[in-house]
Amino acid sequence: MAEDYIKKTAEAPARVLDNTVKESKAIVRSVQQQKPIKELRRFWHILGPGLTTGASDDDPAGIATYSQAGAKFGYNFLYISFITFPLMAVVQEMCARIGLVTKKGLAANIKKHFPLPVLYISSALLFIANIFNIGANLGAMASSTQLIFPKISFPALVTVFTIITLILQTSFRYERYSQILKWLSLVLLAYIVSAFLTDTINWQFLFYKITHPIFTLDKDHILMLCAIFGTTVSPYLFFWQTSQEVEDKYNHNKNQNWQINKKHIRDMRYDVWFGMLLSNVVMFFIITTCSATLHLQGITQMETAAQAAQALEPLAGKNASLMFALGIIGTGLLAIPVLAGSASYAIAESLGWNEGMGKKIKQAYAFYGIIIFSLALGLIINFTGLDPIKALIYSAIINGIAAPIVLIQILILSNSEKVMGKFKNSKIYTAVGTLATAIMVAVGIITILYIFL
Repeated sequence: MAEDYIKKTAEAPARVLDNTVKESKAIVRSVQQQKPIKELRRFWHILGPGLTTGASDDDPAGIATYSQAGAKFGYNFLYISFITFPLMAVVQEMCARIGLVTKKGLAANIKKHFPLPVLYISSALLFIANIFNIGANLGAMASSTQLIFPKISFPALVTVFTIITLILQTSFRYERYSQILKWLSLVLLAYIVSAFLTDTINWQFLFYKITHPIFTLDKDHILMLCAIFGTTVSPYLFFWQTSQEVEDKYNHNKNQNWQINKKHIRDMRYDVWFGMLLSNVVMFFIITTCSATLHLQGITQMETAAQAAQALEPLAGKNASLMFALGIIGTGLLAIPVLAGSASYAIAESLGWNEGMGKKIKQAYAFYGIIIFSLALGLIINFTGLDPIKALIYSAIINGIAAPIVLIQILILSNSEKVMGKFKNSKIYTAVGTLATAIMVAVGIITILYIFL
């Protein structure tokens, strides 16, 4: 007995050590298993203004443009997504950096460093273009909802969506509101899913068309090219991105002396580039889906995004058309507040009014008043009988005029050591930004010439 007791006592430390090692290994395995989840959560936390800006670019108006490109021209315009991605990412990063460094929105910076008439013209063009876009997007959301609930009237739906978007912007605190926009951005995954629900995609031919695009100078081809650039590199994205960077950092650093550093720039870059990548991937899959279904069946005219969703059902199945329709509704709920908000930021900063989603209505009543007025005008457009495609054309023309003006100012500001200090543009950012500006100048001129001459 005594010998057994001594033996067990001697073995006890070894057993404890062995159990401790096993438990430690189990903990390490558990931590290793959780690490990807923690990294994913960290990345999701980093995502913010860049993600919502990129996602809002794929609004119902953009979806209609991409659907028409795929339906009419097949895979011919897929290559554009590889061009617009770096252009969008560089421009939006410049806007974000301006906001982070100066702690002011884009309009406030233009007001400080450029003649006032330039600012007023840019803000006025932005406001007018956004009104047409808001109206077209509200109509697209209502039409898409009717595909799911056909008994609900169009006037009732467009009014309800106006009220919902108004509540989103006026009744939620900024922290909550920004999180709603982040989650809404995930609705864009519907377009990737809808592509894979389509079994008529010829992937080999698709990749061939990407590397062997066809360039023609006929009017329809040129106007579609202009429309795609106009709906992806849009002035409202510039103003929204800059102001949201200020809002986001202010709301997370209320009690700190906010000083920009390399970590802020790095996190912002992840956010912006991911947001623009998502935007262009979705464009790619919308064009792909409509090419593999509508274009293949000879359906080449799509006047609205809702028509594209409806036409997909007999060709790609009910699930694909439902996903397409839900995507239109979700992106509209995301994009319309961005459209109204960007115009409000621009005008309020131009006139020196209190502004910001972080403020209550009584603290910035004029800022919120512009948002309400923008939504009201967008709603009225749907009762005037204005063709939604004409509304989008008008918007594209105005954006084609405004975008180059604003881009030139963004380039000057982001290259100025006086304004940006050590965070001014690198040579490659200047080169890509200059290229984006040159393309948008050409797009604006060509669009006007082809439409009016």
